[in-house]
Amino acid sequence: MSLRAPALAGLAVLTALLASAAAHAQSTCSSDGQARPRAVRERFLSAQCSDCWASAGSPVPAGTAALDWIVPSAELGDEAPLSAAATRDSLERLPRWGLTEEAVRQSASAALEKSHLPAKRQGRLRVAQGRAVNDYIGTSVQWQSHSKQAGQSLWLLLVEALPAGTEGSPVARLLVRNSLNLDLPGPGAKPWRDLRAMRIPEGANPERLRLLGWVQDAQGRMLAISETVCKNDPETGAGR
Repeated sequence: MSLRAPALAGLAVLTALLASAAAHAQSTCSSDGQARPRAVRERFLSAQCSDCWASAGSPVPAGTAALDWIVPSAELGDEAPLSAAATRDSLERLPRWGLTEEAVRQSASAALEKSHLPAKRQGRLRVAQGRAVNDYIGTSVQWQSHSKQAGQSLWLLLVEALPAGTEGSPVARLLVRNSLNLDLPGPGAKPWRDLRAMRIPEGANPERLRLLGWVQDAQGRMLAISETVCKNDPETGAGR
């Protein structure tokens, strides 16, 4: 795995990406017609814990999407074995579970796992992705709900679906490569839509990238979960 900061894409590239996402409104790379995960489990692996990556961890319940966040090591930095795939976005997720980078680093040979309650399904969340162009991918999100509440937010993750055996992992994984967190409009707003480009880190395989997103309320309870599945996607079995 390799991760380097790419050069910023030009305006023309970003425009093309957004146009690609818009053109794929009926894309086969969307959540349309797909079985939606009922719950999400987040696993946090320290970048210096190669044993965590080589561990199968605890069994994942059917219908649960298991996400893997690789947390940068403050101690070893770029010298950590898994640093190439670490993302600083994971440091934003840790406090939401009352965790710290040090706690993850001291977890020895096991990832720290946190499971959300099953989604309450209080709306319809649609996610879709366009083509990868110059290290960026176009994304489209739509949220519709008849019971909108103040304080709702969206988490949209760009994940790489890795089959079992990849880089020595005994289990399939949904490796978080990039993430986006947005506040949603309050009560009375029209159906909400967002169209943007997300950066693909160097080392990620564009053909294995998916979007997984969820809407949560002010207390962090999930209201809807969706993920893209592209035509001819290999089935990884990552948590489902």
